[in-house]
Amino acid sequence: MAKDIETAAEQRGGAKDYHDPPPAPLIDPEELTKWSKPTLHPDCGGVGILGIPWAFGGMIFILVYCTAGISGGHINPAVTFGLFLARKVSLIRALMYMVAQCLGAICGCGLVKAFQKTYYNNYGGGANEVAAGFNNGTGLGAEIIGTFFLVYTVFAATDPKRNARDSHVPVLAPLPIGFAVFMVHLATIPITGTGINPARSFGAAVIYNKEKAWDTNGYSGLDHSLELPLLHSTTNTSSEQQPSKPLDLSGAMLD
Repeated sequence: MAKDIETAAEQRGGAKDYHDPPPAPLIDPEELTKWSKPTLHPDCGGVGILGIPWAFGGMIFILVYCTAGISGGHINPAVTFGLFLARKVSLIRALMYMVAQCLGAICGCGLVKAFQKTYYNNYGGGANEVAAGFNNGTGLGAEIIGTFFLVYTVFAATDPKRNARDSHVPVLAPLPIGFAVFMVHLATIPITGTGINPARSFGAAVIYNKEKAWDTNGYSGLDHSLELPLLHSTTNTSSEQQPSKPLDLSGAMLD
C-alpha cells in the first residue's frame, strides 16, 4: 500500500526533495583513531589555579568523611589545636594527632618526589613562600583570614547544639569543610601557596630541604604556614567558645 502511494506521488511529479542518509555505524573507526592520538603538550603545565583548590577541597571532603568515625577527621594540626583549646580533644590525643599528621605529610611528599622528581623540582617541591609582588604583611593577613575561615567552619559544622537540632548536620559536615578548603586555596595560592595546614607545609619543607622552603628574604615562608595557623586557632577558639562555660560534648563528631 505504501509503495503504491509513493509510486503515485512520483507519477504526479512530487518527487522527494531530500535523500535519506545512509545508516551511521555505531562506532566510527575514524573517530577512535582521532581521539586516541595524544593532544597534550609533552611539557604539561599542571592542573592550574583552579585544579589545585578542587583537588585539595575534594580530598579533604573525602578524608573527613572516611575518618570522622575513626579519629574524628583530624588531618590538620591547626584544627586539632583549636579543638584542643575548646576542650574537645585531650592533650595527649592532640599531640599524637599532630605527630601523625606531620609524619604522614613527610611520607606523602617523599612519595611525590620519588614518583615525579622532575616536576617536583620544577615546582619547588610545593614548599610555601610569599609570592613575588606581595610583602610579608599581605602573607600574614592571607593566612590569618584563611585559617579563621577553615577553623570557624569546622566548629560550625560540628557544633553539638546544632547537631541536636538538625540531625542531618553530622552527615553533611565534611561538605562545608571541603568547600572551605577549596575557597581558601583559591584565594591564597597566588599569595603564599596556602599554608592553612601546617603539616602539609612542614612535610614539603622537610623533603625539599632547601633555603627557599625555610627562609624567604629573612622571614621564613614556613612561619606563615606553621605559627600563624596555630596562633589564629587560639583566637578563633576564644571567639567561638566561652571558657567559663563547660562544653556539652554529647553528639559531637570531633571528640
